[in-house]
Amino acid sequence: MTNHSEAPVTPVEAYEPPYCAAVFTAVRTQNQSGYSETNARMEDLVMDIPGFLGMDHAQTPGGLGISVAYFRDADALTEWRTNAEHRAAQKRGQAEWYESYTLHVARVERSHGFKRA
Repeated sequence: MTNHSEAPVTPVEAYEPPYCAAVFTAVRTQNQSGYSETNARMEDLVMDIPGFLGMDHAQTPGGLGISVAYFRDADALTEWRTNAEHRAAQKRGQAEWYESYTLHVARVERSHGFKRA
């Protein structure tokens, strides 16, 4: 998951609801020293959370980034939210990497997908 250039471009599959989604939307600062390494570590860490379903990322040309992480239940999301390394990365993000951000946590009630054969 850490090498996005080699990963196929495909959305996270549709899972049987209900499940949780954490939507993180951010604008980053000019100073991105250490961001890539920390981001790669966070992606590795979150995959070890039981109940982690996957993550989608998108970046606009204007600099708005969106990451949506999907979790089977609130307990899995809480485990991620309270992970010590994740908390440290959040603090560093506020101090150095983010101009602004929002986090929305939602319960997915409906989910379906399409894939061309």
